[in-house]
Amino acid sequence: MRLRSAANLGLAALFLFCGVAFAHRAEHRPAAVRPAMDYTPPPAGSYALHVIDRAPDGEVIGANGRRHRFSDYTHGRITLLSLVYTYCTEPTGCALAYETGVEIKTRILAEPRLHGRARFVSLSFDPLNDTHQSMQAYGGRHAAAAGPLPWHFLTTRSMRELRPILEGFGQEIEIERDAGGRPTRTISHLLKLFLIDRDGRVREIYSTAFLHPEAMLNDIRSLVMEEDARR
Repeated sequence: MRLRSAANLGLAALFLFCGVAFAHRAEHRPAAVRPAMDYTPPPAGSYALHVIDRAPDGEVIGANGRRHRFSDYTHGRITLLSLVYTYCTEPTGCALAYETGVEIKTRILAEPRLHGRARFVSLSFDPLNDTHQSMQAYGGRHAAAAGPLPWHFLTTRSMRELRPILEGFGQEIEIERDAGGRPTRTISHLLKLFLIDRDGRVREIYSTAFLHPEAMLNDIRSLVMEEDARR
């Protein structure tokens, strides 16, 4: 997977401190900062993406405010999953995950053979504040449940319902507290994106250092080629 070397693990293990500075509306999302790519991604289909784990299941809230099984969003298509929250203001955190998704989406839409083969999912780990309405506002014009590349912006009803999903992905978060011990809107987290195949298996994990659209798009193309070879 992309968290390959000890050096990269060390870099990826730096917590991203995301504060409260802007409203969660899409137009107030901070500008993303992308780390330089210091490698040349291999061509699609020239390498194997091994199974890392199975994606966990649970209950989530969709755009319509109704409960859905999380597995509805991790099976049947290749899924690029990001775990985010709407008030994150770290430019190499949630903003980078969003902008990376936008760039990959643009490139997939320009490649008809990938239409209908993938979806994007952004799941909030701040269910106390991120309602299904605020997640749709966060997604803005990219929030769509249909089309050649759907992008679902999801939340959960409570941390109790969210926790099994976070634990299943190994996603740790820490809610910061003020001097009086009261929880703030600042959440420390390690940014991770997950590439999941149509059978619900995690095939790649991306840290901040590896959020490069060309490499990630080649991974999606590779899974499409793998699917086609099995037909």
